[in-house]
Amino acid sequence: MSLTRPTEGEEIADWSREGPPRSRRHGDVYFSAEDGLAESRAVFLAGCGLPEAWRGRSRFCVAELGFGTGLNIAALLESWRLTASPDARLHVFTVENDLITAAEAARALARWPELSETAGALVSHWPGRARGFRRIQLPQFGATIDLAQLEAGEALQAWSGAADAWFLDGFSPSADPLIWRPKVLSLVAKRSRPGARAASFTVAGAVRRGLAEAGFEVRREPGHGRKRERLEAWLPGVAEESAARRIAVVGAGIAGASVCRALAAQNIAATLLDVRRPRASAVPAAIAGPRLDAGLGPIAALFAQAAARATALYEAVPGAVFARGVLQLAVGPKDVSRFETVVASDLFEPGWLDLLEADDAAAWVGEPCGRALHLRGALAIDPAPVLAAWAPVPLDGEVARIERAGTLWRIEDAQGETLCEADAVCVAAGAATSNLLEGVELTAVRGQATLALDVEAPALSFGAYVSPAPGGALFGATHDRDDRDIAPRSDDDARNLRSVTTVLPRLGERLARASLQSWTGVRAATADYLPLAGAIPRQDGLFVLTGLGSRGFCLAPLLGEHLASQMAGLPSPLPLPLGVLLDPGRFAARRRRRATR
Repeated sequence: MSLTRPTEGEEIADWSREGPPRSRRHGDVYFSAEDGLAESRAVFLAGCGLPEAWRGRSRFCVAELGFGTGLNIAALLESWRLTASPDARLHVFTVENDLITAAEAARALARWPELSETAGALVSHWPGRARGFRRIQLPQFGATIDLAQLEAGEALQAWSGAADAWFLDGFSPSADPLIWRPKVLSLVAKRSRPGARAASFTVAGAVRRGLAEAGFEVRREPGHGRKRERLEAWLPGVAEESAARRIAVVGAGIAGASVCRALAAQNIAATLLDVRRPRASAVPAAIAGPRLDAGLGPIAALFAQAAARATALYEAVPGAVFARGVLQLAVGPKDVSRFETVVASDLFEPGWLDLLEADDAAAWVGEPCGRALHLRGALAIDPAPVLAAWAPVPLDGEVARIERAGTLWRIEDAQGETLCEADAVCVAAGAATSNLLEGVELTAVRGQATLALDVEAPALSFGAYVSPAPGGALFGATHDRDDRDIAPRSDDDARNLRSVTTVLPRLGERLARASLQSWTGVRAATADYLPLAGAIPRQDGLFVLTGLGSRGFCLAPLLGEHLASQMAGLPSPLPLPLGVLLDPGRFAARRRRRATR
């Protein structure tokens, strides 16, 4: 991973010559000088047998090496919209190590007015320069795009999907030999379904040999325009359409709601059930911001990707956002250097965060303070409209047991009555998850937050937090492990006041003069402070999403998509190494390794 942030707005393409733009790094054109769109349709769509290959399919996956200007994907989306079933869903995985800017993409795609609507939708969701995976959802096309800003081999190693068709559209082998390495072409085969087809503009011998060695059958076909030949390849076998599964989600907080939203985006209905209330997600306000890790390793990457996805999805929910931007104050001697390291990295999009000098931070807070990190992309949100938009109405009855019944899972209430049966179940019930699933190790963490009525305050984080909320400002919260008592405590309101007053005396005084109300919930935490997100080992069809701690509103939207993809057999937006971090079987595996040693 690079540790140097790209320059915001810096152009990747060279527009100095006549004709199509060229890559400054590789010196090659992004598309044909004659008619790039016609070439895309002839070489890649027709070369992969599209649209005929997806007729009658409810799911279809296209992968691409070389996103470039997005021209191939724009042509693909246009064809999908015109020919696919309205209920079908398209998944695209595309790789680009040097992503051009949205302005450059708009300039390039403007050559084809017939693509204006499709190109406009694509450009309006164009990612920035953050490294890693980013998801784009285009419901008007029934399409989901996962873009990996990584080197091709690294991206394919990290992808969990299997493609039905491949657009091999990197720059020419002489200009960019890394993307055509045998290792990469072998990964193309490994990430393919039986019968997958691949197409490319290049017929270079090394590419043909690499695909053949990976298991593809390869042939040269007449080229498009001035190019004499193009390449088509296919794997033996026939892909089978996956049978529809009945899916149930247990837990109607932000974790369960996120799983339901992700399934609905793939046209998959889920039955939602709940456990005994109150839920931690019922808090009057929440801050959707990342946990910062100056080590810039996998955990830092997880939270950066999760924060970007969460805020994008919350922005789309009417009435969900109280405030944009959260100020994280420096409270320890190493905080400023930690902030500087994170700002200089490529984990976040340029402009998502920046370091403020003391005077600017004081103007934001309303009283003197030191330097602070401005998380411009973070949000203070109202959870109520989010849960209303994402979670279907739960079935009547409280879940008490989940048991195997032949090939199905039976969900029962405390009286033994069957609430529903399902092929796959995701338990996302917070701290109550350990009551339903044997072997799931969680710690209950009681948290009390305090609402100061008629007080206005910005969104702040400093170990504790302050957030705009309905009717005032919410602040806190306490963290008491192994405590499930939800009765409000006046002593905890006093603790919350002290945590604010110690750092921001003036704000603390205003909060202390206000009328106060208490809110209490119980969070779920794990031994390593990372969530459990994935399949339960040796329990076919049983999944879990819990242990989100105090970062549920940051993590849940992305991890909900991860769980939905696993339950439905779809590509996950989460890179495989990050999924391993969250594997529900990791604690048992560690114990086995220790016992073996």
